[in-house]
Amino acid sequence: MWFCPRPHRRHREAGRVWELVFPECPVPDGSRPPLSQSCPCRTGTRTAGHRVSGPVEAPAVVLGYMSQSKHAEARELMYSGALLFFSHGQQNSAADLSMLVLESLEKAEVEVADELLENLAKVFSLMDPNSPERVAFVSRALKWSSGGSGKLGHPRLHQLLALTLWKEQNYCESRYHFLHSADGEGCANMLVEYSTSRGFRSEVDMFVAQAVLQFLCLKNKSSASVVFTTYTQKHPSIEDGPPFVEPLLNFIWFLLLAVDGGKLTVFTVLCEQYQPSLRRDPMYNEYLDRIGQLFFGVPPKQTSSYGGLLGNLLTSLMGSSEQEDGEESPSDGSPIELD
Repeated sequence: MWFCPRPHRRHREAGRVWELVFPECPVPDGSRPPLSQSCPCRTGTRTAGHRVSGPVEAPAVVLGYMSQSKHAEARELMYSGALLFFSHGQQNSAADLSMLVLESLEKAEVEVADELLENLAKVFSLMDPNSPERVAFVSRALKWSSGGSGKLGHPRLHQLLALTLWKEQNYCESRYHFLHSADGEGCANMLVEYSTSRGFRSEVDMFVAQAVLQFLCLKNKSSASVVFTTYTQKHPSIEDGPPFVEPLLNFIWFLLLAVDGGKLTVFTVLCEQYQPSLRRDPMYNEYLDRIGQLFFGVPPKQTSSYGGLLGNLLTSLMGSSEQEDGEESPSDGSPIELD
């Protein structure tokens, strides 16, 4: 039984694009059956039992590669096909092939490589930003890129996703992915644009303060320092410093110095002196509790008194966060979500 590669449930343009990708319909061993056998729809008929299981069905050449464990060849064919579908505006068919690419990576247990990450990011950038397929694709891609480590995805893939979302002006999601990358400079530049285009002048310090505290919660001191320095140097509304006009920026500056020193007394006094600024966002003190545990030896809280929405915000992230240099983070029962 031969499977027609043409997607009958899409409009005819999809079929024409598919034929550009798969001009023939070979069977797995490389031979090609007669035209009437290989593709009943080309003769204008459908034989009994002719199977069209979905909008895009992998043709025999792909199935042949897969059955022979030639996953790289099959994957390249499907990736090229997806790009061609995207170029013709066939989002659904392209998304189907993109998911098959991921399935190949998973089944073959392919090791993470820069080229593969860039290919996945390319596919992501071409998907409709509002489609559910994009959400499913990025979730699955990040899971594969983690290599089964239970972490939140490869930093390079997070960086590429963040750059795409930034171009789309989806600043909130871009910020999330920058936090899980190693690109502090890119994050800072995005935050400058985010602040100047969407934020209030009175919140100019809060954009970078949140990012620095969240980077520190992820034990990424290097990116925390880079994002602070770059942001304060490039933001047009921030005067040269340190010291700064904004007290919150001075707090973050002192905090980064204190993290390098590791002295609990300095950290404690710093938090006490800047409480008026820290009260501007109820999450700041939660982040600082975590930072105190990670860098200053503060014992974890025994219980959490938070419930409702705030309690939900404290429950999902840090248990699977990435550790530096193989260190284990203290267990405190109240991980922090970085949204």
